[in-house]
Amino acid sequence: MGGATALDDVLRQAHVVRIGLVGGDGTDARVQVDLSDAVESARLRKAMAVEALPGFHCMCSGDVRFELTDRSGQRIAVVVLHHGETLRWERWESDAVLADGRSLLAWLDGHGMTAPLRQFEDDRRRADERAAQERDWMAAMPAGLGDTADRILDLSRTGGRPSPALLAELTERLRRSCPDPVERVLALLSWYGSGSGRCSGFPVHEGVPGELLRHVPITGLVAALLDPRARGRHDAGAVRHLVGRRSRPHQERDLAGLPEPLRARLPAHARGSSDPDKRGRAERWLVPGRG
Repeated sequence: MGGATALDDVLRQAHVVRIGLVGGDGTDARVQVDLSDAVESARLRKAMAVEALPGFHCMCSGDVRFELTDRSGQRIAVVVLHHGETLRWERWESDAVLADGRSLLAWLDGHGMTAPLRQFEDDRRRADERAAQERDWMAAMPAGLGDTADRILDLSRTGGRPSPALLAELTERLRRSCPDPVERVLALLSWYGSGSGRCSGFPVHEGVPGELLRHVPITGLVAALLDPRARGRHDAGAVRHLVGRRSRPHQERDLAGLPEPLRARLPAHARGSSDPDKRGRAERWLVPGRG
């Protein structure tokens, strides 16, 4: 099997590279680049430089296929790009990590194949947004729960729901660290109002404070929201909780019993959200006559 530099040796022999999207519908024109030009060859070799062979395989079939042929037209290698980060080649026992994946995407972009770079940048932007939301969620976690963060975050990595044992542990920790019931509910509302703030399609770990709020009597929620210490971040958590799908055992009854100040205040807060789903849910659930 070849080492990390084996592909570079093959690229030096390549006369032409034909490029196409993996699994395309045939409407994407194949790109052909003449590598007999020493400058063009050097650019591609630099863009496809391998940093390491870490021993793993991506589970998908890849995004871009590179077919290399020599001067006689004989195919000498087929290499597949995965997610702008790794290459797969039959002579390697694992996928290879690129030294600079974006450089290869920029090379493709410069030859008219623009979709992979756009997808890569979109994915990176979404990943940065998720990381920022996770930091915001962590910062809002109530005191006394910090050392449970990894276990809660793991729920999003595994796709599992919080176990009854975990919820019971968090409830008990909150009671010890925040004995005042109003302060405790305010802490949970602030936590639930953080992160993505969405009412649906959010990471699994963000649902944990909602699960804890589910067992707070509606009188306790109302008392916290009418407390002078309640702020916009608490309203954000309240809206997210109250209009979420099946968020409370007696959701309709609880919403119908909200005092008038909250029935005016919470929809007004939701209207300032950038999430159209949250705005729509708030109008349906919280505005009289709209449900």
